[in-house]
Amino acid sequence: MSVTLDLRVEADEWTAHLPGLTETCEHALSAAFALTSEAGEVALLLTDDTEMHALNRDWRNKDKPTDVLSFPADPIEAPFLGDIAIGLGVASRDAETRGITLADHLSHLIIHGYLHLLGHDHMEDTEARQMETLEIRALATLGIADPYSAQS
Repeated sequence: MSVTLDLRVEADEWTAHLPGLTETCEHALSAAFALTSEAGEVALLLTDDTEMHALNRDWRNKDKPTDVLSFPADPIEAPFLGDIAIGLGVASRDAETRGITLADHLSHLIIHGYLHLLGHDHMEDTEARQMETLEIRALATLGIADPYSAQS
């Protein structure tokens, strides 16, 4: 069993900024799957800030763009795990601020979103530590540094 990616790129700038975009997404999802073994299909939307703003407003009542949103599927939809949406604007600005590549940050956001689809969360400190540990381990298999070590 494995996890399958249904990739939709609605903002052409994604492909302009990231050669090998599909492979980056597939590798990130595979790294997360290797830790969790939760097989199924994930729909990934790569879009822009305008769409992310609308999704964030409509689904979370937050009137601003965001980097990543996850929409877990109802268990009856199995093997479909859910949808992940990632916005280029916020993601690329965050990557630049952190001094990391967009590809590395995208990998982190995909892993983060996948874990949300599986029910992981970071609202409580204990949950956050567990989720971050999984993210760090998955990223390490891709040769990507701990994204939380430089944060204060």
